[in-house]
Amino acid sequence: MSRNAAVARTGSEQALAVYQELRARPGTTFDQVADRLELSAEDRERCRDELASLGLTTPSLDSNAVVDPDVALLRLLRRERDRLQERLAATSRAHTALEALAGPFLRAGATPRGEIEVEIVDDPHRVRRSLADLTDSVRTAAHFMHTGSVRREELPGELAQDRLWADRGVRIRAMYSRRAASVPEMVQHLEKRAALGVEVRFASVVPMNMVLADENFALLPTDPHDLSSAVILARGPGLVRSYLALYEYCWTAAAPYGEEEAAEKGGDGLSEQQRAALLMLASGIKDEQIARNLGVSLRTVSRLLSEVMQELGAASRFEAGVKAARLGLLDGEGVERGA
Repeated sequence: MSRNAAVARTGSEQALAVYQELRARPGTTFDQVADRLELSAEDRERCRDELASLGLTTPSLDSNAVVDPDVALLRLLRRERDRLQERLAATSRAHTALEALAGPFLRAGATPRGEIEVEIVDDPHRVRRSLADLTDSVRTAAHFMHTGSVRREELPGELAQDRLWADRGVRIRAMYSRRAASVPEMVQHLEKRAALGVEVRFASVVPMNMVLADENFALLPTDPHDLSSAVILARGPGLVRSYLALYEYCWTAAAPYGEEEAAEKGGDGLSEQQRAALLMLASGIKDEQIARNLGVSLRTVSRLLSEVMQELGAASRFEAGVKAARLGLLDGEGVERGA
């Protein structure tokens, strides 16, 4: 190979040429191939690091063992899957701790009613009465979490409640799934809420519907995945503060109203929702579960992953996984594409 041809190759092209030579000539060392391709010291170190980072070579005493691309890809995805599973396990442990805390209080007579009160309520009228009573009793703060849009007939009452609380100096926070921002009626409603002083944020994944007030009242579902399930009505700071801690965590990760479009895009050009879908894909989660986790349809999941492939310039999901790992997108440490 002429030196001009070697010089014409840059970056990944040089690494690919080295890899192909190593595969075509079993037993050949990396340095022998680098000499054959007339690579400079800087280029050969860059190629060595790139192949090693992708798992395509394994250093040994006197040579570099070549790894099949399919094997390297599976190892890479398995490693990223393990990282995501560790994060999911930490979240699961936190949820289990909350359930363990609530459990004793869900049994009748566990503690004096003056300290903790917990009820399982399956009567929608009773739930609405409790929320109506909340309008008059809240003194300092009210926090809401919505997995979807608010029903149309409830919108005027919500604005009237906002005005009453705003006049009394009550802090109001409302967190919505990003899907709400795609509903024109909800967009207008949220503009009105924000104008009244309500703090609004959006998140790609909202774990459940929730209402918290004054560190003394909590309303949340018994089954976050079933909107028709009975609800938990809890009173008393000993329990409500735990749910407030969960809310604060989700609130910190959400994007403020008016900044959600800027927050959706990272330096890699992927939206937060696209990145979440990519992480779950890399962890081995099926499309159906991704759709449930994100609260979207299967068609939307397919569209999100197609957009990810297009953004990364990948011809397949496997290739998208490799490129995402190489860019550091699977661990939140993405680099500029041209770097």
